[in-house]
Amino acid sequence: MTVPVERSRSRRPVTWLTLIGVLLLPAVIGGILVGALYNPTDRLDNITAAIVNDDKAVELNGQLVPLGRQLTGGLVKGADDQPSNIAWVISNDEDAAAGLKDGTYTAVVTIPENFTSAALSTRPGETPERATIGVQTAPDARVVDGAITAQLASTASSVFGTELSSQYLTNVFLGFTTLSKNLGDAASGAHQLADGAGQAATGATTLTDGLGQLSDGASQVATGAQQLAAGTTPLADGAAQVAGGATALAGGTREAASGVRDLANGNQALATQINGLADQIPPNFSQVATDLSNAAPKVNDALVEAAAALKKAADECTGTPEQCDALRTAAADAKAALPQATETVTKIGTLAGQAAQLPAGVRAIAAANQKLADGGFKAANGIDTIAGGIDGLSSGASQVADGTRKLGAGAATLSSGAAQVASGVSQSEDGAGQLADGVQQVASGTSSLADGLDTAVAQLPTYTDAEATSLANVVADPVSATGVSDSLFGIAAVPLLAMAVLWFGGLASFVVFQAVSARALTSRRASGLVALRGFAPAAIIGAVQGLLVAGVVQVASQYDWSDWALFALVCIAAGVAFAAVNQALVAVFGGAGRWIAAIVGALAVAANIVSTVPPVLAGFASLLPTSPAYSAMLGALASSGGVGAGVVALAVWAVLALVVTTLIVVRRRTASVRAAALPA
Repeated sequence: MTVPVERSRSRRPVTWLTLIGVLLLPAVIGGILVGALYNPTDRLDNITAAIVNDDKAVELNGQLVPLGRQLTGGLVKGADDQPSNIAWVISNDEDAAAGLKDGTYTAVVTIPENFTSAALSTRPGETPERATIGVQTAPDARVVDGAITAQLASTASSVFGTELSSQYLTNVFLGFTTLSKNLGDAASGAHQLADGAGQAATGATTLTDGLGQLSDGASQVATGAQQLAAGTTPLADGAAQVAGGATALAGGTREAASGVRDLANGNQALATQINGLADQIPPNFSQVATDLSNAAPKVNDALVEAAAALKKAADECTGTPEQCDALRTAAADAKAALPQATETVTKIGTLAGQAAQLPAGVRAIAAANQKLADGGFKAANGIDTIAGGIDGLSSGASQVADGTRKLGAGAATLSSGAAQVASGVSQSEDGAGQLADGVQQVASGTSSLADGLDTAVAQLPTYTDAEATSLANVVADPVSATGVSDSLFGIAAVPLLAMAVLWFGGLASFVVFQAVSARALTSRRASGLVALRGFAPAAIIGAVQGLLVAGVVQVASQYDWSDWALFALVCIAAGVAFAAVNQALVAVFGGAGRWIAAIVGALAVAANIVSTVPPVLAGFASLLPTSPAYSAMLGALASSGGVGAGVVALAVWAVLALVVTTLIVVRRRTASVRAAALPA
């Protein structure tokens, strides 16, 4: 069964089977392309990739850390919210190389033997090294298979690296909290020590006053002994008076001994108080202060490493320029604040080192007071001995005359001894004054230390475990991108495929149909009607092709019905316009017009796949009739506008094409004189 349509380059009529073939060609091609390319990420299990884990575990704090094994498990298992849908095979170097060569594996991901050691090289005392993984793609792999595998491996390694950085920074931030707590404990102990040192200074001042009184008493004893020695000459005449005076002298001497003993008791009590003050110092004060002093350089190192890590993240930033500029500004601020921070930590370490010697100094002060107490007791015993001698003098008053000279000598000796006692006590008084000044300086220095530690504690940040983890996660991955699609077949691909198959559908129509009727010269119809007669079948087929292609797209993509309806109308308009343009190309250029149409279709597809097309080709493609068709289809599905302008542009192309075809008909209907002279 035939139809009244002229076949191109043949006198045979066009059959319905030919019409159906031309009609279904775009729908079949579009269905094949959409079916093969739509949502490829849902069929990643068709890709088989090998994982070669050559990593060697590293011992950390007595436990083996196999990061390569963990990364392997993460690739095979996938994330909690996105399981892995690639067929991963855990292999070795030989099997992976053989499988890559014979096509068993599409790609091979190799984890080197130093992966764990490099990932953990940020520990103190080690040289930092970047951990890397290798990705190889089979030579006969599909076009996008290598990109998919590399992207998955790159994403996994990036997420793994971010997790390691987050754990490292969490420890750093928690280290600030621990340092702040230890400094707070040290400041509290320093405040207590300052209070005790103040009390010791008060006791030392009281000791100085007591020693002054003892010196005055000893001087008076010396003076009295001198007077006693001077009065030995008339002693013979007043033996009875001497006996009474000797008894009185013995009593005064005992009082002096009692005073010296009281002074010794005071010294011993002061030593006990100072020892009690020393006992109030926490047992681990010196160790905590020493640890704090030793920890200062490590804190400085951690600050320097954190600033360097932030600068490194800024230097390697892959985000937007604004995000990278913000990151670089943060890195510069951290670098500017680093000297002051390290200087503060160094001062804290110096003060802590000085405070570590404080308990030993307090014990030394207590030992000195104990020595003074022991000397006082000995002096009191000596004075008691003198008093015993005076008692003997009183009991031997009857022998005073015989012992007058001996008594004078004894009195002179007593005067000399008392003078020595006064001199020694005076020196003790000076020492006690120096002790009071020293203890007062200790109290002042300890108070300054406590204030400095309080200032340091106020300046150090503190974090809870949750806060440290949250902050570390942000610092380790400070910039993230939103709205990024992981689909390889985006919304722009459907309009591109639809435009391409409809264009080639229009081309197919005029591979089969005659662009200008072979009877144009003899036809009585107007030239415009002749052109429309050749255009009408292709336009009808183009409209039906547009509707069929839109139907195939809806079956595959399930768009909203309102968006699809607008898309279907644009497809119908494009099918009609493409029929008109292809008719004009074949009418003007003949068979070469079909060659030109094929080039136009190829250029339209190439110019819309990626934005890296050379500007010359992109500019030329924007002038083709396929450009408004693609824009209108994309606007219909993506609600991005431009549908009306695209449809108007298609209408303009269709009208211009019909005008050109009409002109060709007019030209063919004009017979030259030579043609008219030829015999029929």
